[in-house]
Amino acid sequence: MDNLTESIKNSMYHMGASLAGIGDLTELPPEVRHNMPVGISVAVAYPEEVIRGIADLPTKEYHNWYCKLNEELDKIVTSSAEELRALGYAAIAQTRAQVGNGELENNTALPHKTVATRAGLGWIGKSALLVTERYGTMIRLSSILTDAPLETAEPVNQSRCGNCRICTDACPAGAISGELWTVGLYRDEFFDPLKCRKTARERARQGFGGGSTICGKCIEVCPYTRRAWKHLATQ
Repeated sequence: MDNLTESIKNSMYHMGASLAGIGDLTELPPEVRHNMPVGISVAVAYPEEVIRGIADLPTKEYHNWYCKLNEELDKIVTSSAEELRALGYAAIAQTRAQVGNGELENNTALPHKTVATRAGLGWIGKSALLVTERYGTMIRLSSILTDAPLETAEPVNQSRCGNCRICTDACPAGAISGELWTVGLYRDEFFDPLKCRKTARERARQGFGGGSTICGKCIEVCPYTRRAWKHLATQ
């Protein structure tokens, strides 16, 4: 790993990142990546007990951590983008102010999870969430777009969910079709975001009074998430 790549990753880990990866974005349309060839993906993980706690309904604690992790991610990508610009490179931090907070019923031109697959962090699950080997789906994501000459990882182009239907069958909204993701498959072809948002708002109201569009059931039941609990417990 070259010094610049190692420095940027180490800086992110020092600021609290759980995962960090770098991907080649040049196969994507220039307009969605702001003509930047490289994407930096960063993830922060929920505590295990928070995700265990949403087995029945989303909780206030889950909502608080959702907000907390989003704030942490904004700080990480903002600081890292500033670090790159100080070195003379262009860098755009994909903060919530830049790309939105996910509450509105619109699509992001370049989702964080797309950058994450290009950076080799994981694949898109049947729930339309990023699935990682280390943390399953119990993460929040952000990203940076840059022209810095960073060392990129091997991208992930295929789902590893196989025949599993656990999140499909558990989804309270019936929003998950069960179709496997592959590169080029549009999200709405295998997942219904409108059904998801409508049900998530209602479940948030039932769980802690509402005010947010969060559910998390697909995170809690994901076998990769549950496997991560066992792995993290041994560390």
